Amino acid sequence: MVLGIESSCDETGAGIVQDGKLLAHVVASSMDEHARFGGVVPEVAARAHLHAFNPVVRQALDRAGLRIGQIDAVAVTTGPGLSGALQVGLAGAKTLAYAAGVPLYGVHHLAGHVAADTLEHGPLPEPCVVLIVSGGHTSLLLVRDLVREPILHLGDTLDDAAGECFDKVARILGLPYPGGPAVDRAAREGNPKAVAFPRPLTRPGDDPYAFSFSGLKTAAARWAEQHRLRGQDVPVADGAAALQEAVADVLTRKAMAACKAYDVRTLVVVGGVAANSRVRALAEERCASAGIELRVPPMTLCTDNGAMIAAVGGLLVRSGAEPAPLDVSIDPSAPLEYASLTPRARTAARVA
Repeated sequence: MVLGIESSCDETGAGIVQDGKLLAHVVASSMDEHARFGGVVPEVAARAHLHAFNPVVRQALDRAGLRIGQIDAVAVTTGPGLSGALQVGLAGAKTLAYAAGVPLYGVHHLAGHVAADTLEHGPLPEPCVVLIVSGGHTSLLLVRDLVREPILHLGDTLDDAAGECFDKVARILGLPYPGGPAVDRAAREGNPKAVAFPRPLTRPGDDPYAFSFSGLKTAAARWAEQHRLRGQDVPVADGAAALQEAVADVLTRKAMAACKAYDVRTLVVVGGVAANSRVRALAEERCASAGIELRVPPMTLCTDNGAMIAAVGGLLVRSGAEPAPLDVSIDPSAPLEYASLTPRARTAARVA
């Protein structure tokens, strides 16, 4: 019985998982507090975690019908993410683990996104290709045993992540924050072929698995600017649909190429942008055409949540992994190498 805590950005999440089965899942978001700034403010996020931590954990325990004394382990995100936000989650998780007398496990946030799919579809096939797409991360991974073996990066974003591109272009188009859902909604009324936006890094000779969305963002900004300079209204729906189509095309094209190159028959798409309707639909079309199984978590498990962290914690417990040391700290910029992430706190050098 593992309690998972997630606090890497603007969502405070607590989830409880037993033997790979989800028992409870509660998320409190501070997104509305950040919306007026057009993006996440780290200090605001940290304060929101402080207020939400206890109620969220209490609700998760209540929904599972459990007391804290019935928890066997606590898992917590130790990176990457916002430093202050991570510190709040780790401090709370340490307190819970100490109070319950159970081990604590540090978890890499992105490994949590990968594990989220296991709560819906069961154990991951070995190997599988995983496409992580979120506001801050876009990566193609080759995953074998998620908690026992190193995770192979086939490609990562060189600049803006896909979700970041959506947020920035949404602002340019006058759409609200967060940009991803706003672009998705606007695109329903638009023509995806109305604008010939570029497909970055898809020409022969380009890195087949790397991503770059900065140029796409710039192309969308110039397109909108041209309309305004001519005194014309920006056709927002068409721009949103064309942008969404370009992002979905690049993501799925590269993911399918990786599956073919590594002879993998399962593609797992996770992260907040996995909730985008066009990304999901195009992935379904291309996987069906290639005879590849597509696995995508439910919408509620695509965005940041504690259940995904609990899922990794459960896998670590069953694998016999060592718990985190007492001085486990955070690593706000930790690369994804292993699912377990237990950096040690730095000790100040002694002054002679």
